[in-house]
Amino acid sequence: MTENGRSYCGNLGIADAGREVHLAGWVDALRDHGEVLFAHMRDLTGIVQVVFSPELTPSPVCELAGTLRNEFCVAVSGRVQARAEGTENPNIETGSIEIMVRELSILSPSAALPFAISEKAMVAGGTASRVDSVSEDLRLQYRYLDLRRPSMQQHLVRRYRIVKAARDFLDERGFVEIETPVLTKSTPEGARDYLVPSRVHPNHFYALPQSPQLFKQLLMVAGFERYFQVVRCFRDEDLRPNRQPEFTQLDLEASFIDEEFIYELVEELVTRMFAVGGVTLERPFPRMLHRDAMDLYGTDRPDTRFGLTFVEATDIFAGTGYSIFRQILKQGGRIKGINVKGQSEKLSKNVLQNEYAKEIVPSFGAKGMTWMRVADGGLESNIVQFFSEGEKRAVLERFGAEDGDVILMIADASYDVVVSALGQLRLHLAGRLGLVPQGVFRPLWVTNFPLFDPTADGVTSCHHPFTAPDREDFDPGDRAGLLALRSRAYDLVMNGEELGGGSIRINGREMQQKIFQALGLSEGEIEEKFGFFVRALDYGAPPHGGLALGLDRVTSMILGTTSIREVTAFPKNRSAYCPMTQAPSPVAVEQLEELGLLQPGEAKQIPGAGERQELVDTLSWVSRIGLQASERPGIVSVLADAMRLAEIVENRAGGDEPLFSPVFPKNHMREKAPACNSPLAESGELLKNAPSVKGNYFKVASILD
Repeated sequence: MTENGRSYCGNLGIADAGREVHLAGWVDALRDHGEVLFAHMRDLTGIVQVVFSPELTPSPVCELAGTLRNEFCVAVSGRVQARAEGTENPNIETGSIEIMVRELSILSPSAALPFAISEKAMVAGGTASRVDSVSEDLRLQYRYLDLRRPSMQQHLVRRYRIVKAARDFLDERGFVEIETPVLTKSTPEGARDYLVPSRVHPNHFYALPQSPQLFKQLLMVAGFERYFQVVRCFRDEDLRPNRQPEFTQLDLEASFIDEEFIYELVEELVTRMFAVGGVTLERPFPRMLHRDAMDLYGTDRPDTRFGLTFVEATDIFAGTGYSIFRQILKQGGRIKGINVKGQSEKLSKNVLQNEYAKEIVPSFGAKGMTWMRVADGGLESNIVQFFSEGEKRAVLERFGAEDGDVILMIADASYDVVVSALGQLRLHLAGRLGLVPQGVFRPLWVTNFPLFDPTADGVTSCHHPFTAPDREDFDPGDRAGLLALRSRAYDLVMNGEELGGGSIRINGREMQQKIFQALGLSEGEIEEKFGFFVRALDYGAPPHGGLALGLDRVTSMILGTTSIREVTAFPKNRSAYCPMTQAPSPVAVEQLEELGLLQPGEAKQIPGAGERQELVDTLSWVSRIGLQASERPGIVSVLADAMRLAEIVENRAGGDEPLFSPVFPKNHMREKAPACNSPLAESGELLKNAPSVKGNYFKVASILD
């Protein structure tokens, strides 16, 4: 078969009835009806049913078809015919036709599958195979099989269409795609770098880029004016369920622009990307100041698909007799709350007091929660007796409360604790009560972020140190003044997820130096880390700004997948590990030595390597059990006996004499006896060789789910 003569499974239809076609692909499923064998055949375009019938299929072909198994790679030739009335299969696009096979070639057989791949039922009303119960690590271990599933293939094909739509749009707007280096200089951008040692320059390292930030700004200095790139980035961050150590972002930068240019450009860009997935976004996207997002939602990435916005209640209790509130307010604290409309029946007193007030809210960082239910025009709870009539009326009025509502309040001396805990409570309640509408997309610009965040001994950049401040008249040594500065930064948020962010950049050397000074960098540190960049600002750098969208996250949201791993071809698992390639993995001592990563004389002293030189030491190292000098001869003797036995078994394999067991058949199970603790455990002798002990247990390395 040649490509020119091949037809594609998913492209065939009733209009092709009577045609001779040649197909190539994989056996998706089989159904044997005795003399007649039905099979689903699958390629990238879809699935079609092929039939091996003694009436039309030569006998040798039918015999060969009997050897088929799921996921055999095959080629067939046959005639397209309409299915008999009543036998159509609505589960597949080509369900009105089938291929009567005349020729069959098995291009490559398949071993037994670790999990089912087929997702389509062969008959109407049948149940399709699912991988929901298959562990993610098993799927990732056999990712090349997992990617054969039509749903996974469609995810990656649609991801390509989404990225292509972005590329086409940016091309229309005059942007040029330019690649930037992957091996670059380590610079602080808020996360740890992945470092790459240089063989040519001993004890020197490249860093894999967290973003192309400095290079895209240098492209603006170089006069390209409008740049974009679909770029791979790397961040050695703490693990989260929806985070990968390497990810893809759509990066763009433009010169002689302001924030309004970015808003208009990105809104049109994102609208086109979502349209590929059949999602229509309303424009213009609303905007919200960072301080308002924190004050109303407790997060800089608010989910605006549902209500439960915060209500300020601090002033209501300014003269309260309720001692807990009074003590908090004396410390300059705040009181905020939310009104859970009409949910009183679902939030019983037991749930509010024992679940939320005692367990859930404290897990969010707050000391507790105050709750009140609204009934018969008044408030009910175990604390309303401490409120005055005026305070009760004010609460009802301020929260717009009606019968059936539940008012939840958090009070704390720290404003950050109040809004953070209340924000997490808001999301928890929305999920529990089903308040989040499905199939709704609410984009939002969050703007005017703080330029700096406080640290124990100074400040750090809220985004990165190249973001322009909202004003230039500030003292880099005034910590309070620095924390009051706002930035010309903006984040694009949708449904509680940050899809991307950016800012207008600093384009003058003096201002950039002030920011570095505010961050506590000395002149030497500035030169060492950013000297090449600062010098570039001396050569007519234009005003510029940009933004980066997380393509994995955007695609996942458009396609409605549960994880970004579902739209990534070869992702790592939640432990940043690849079960398929087993990366990261150890490397040879010689490689480390060649890269100068060993100290002189330590070529054979890598942790664990020296202990693995002899078999007995390998056993000790793998089992993590130390050996005393007195124990070593006995263990060596036992291992030698085991090796001799292995050689005997190996030599006899395939010979005339049968294999045998050197142990006489006998039940070697311990005789039944009352359970008791070993005296060696009580004395500590049992665990004396353990490298680490926790309580009375042998401590092993933790496993991250």
